[in-house]
Amino acid sequence: MHYLLMYDLCGDYLERRAAWRDEHLELAWAAAGRGELVLGGALEEPTDTAVLLFKGETPAVAEAFAQADPYVREGLVTRWRVRPWKTVAGEQASNPVR
Repeated sequence: MHYLLMYDLCGDYLERRAAWRDEHLELAWAAAGRGELVLGGALEEPTDTAVLLFKGETPAVAEAFAQADPYVREGLVTRWRVRPWKTVAGEQASNPVR
């Protein structure tokens, strides 16, 4: 199953992220290396939201990521949520429908 971790970002996110970016990216690449994180990044123009796509049996890996993320801890993320995403098309779809 796929899960979307969605972040609402603070207004000065781009200015503040440098202090915690290395730690955040280390956490993200570690999750990717374990096969949990598929893709992640911030939306642009405006940069007010970030979306991370996780794969797992439950939303626990996405929730654990958010709870450990320095962006959340340091207030760069004003709100986060995890939503199940029933993917049906594409090579990595969890529920392929043809």
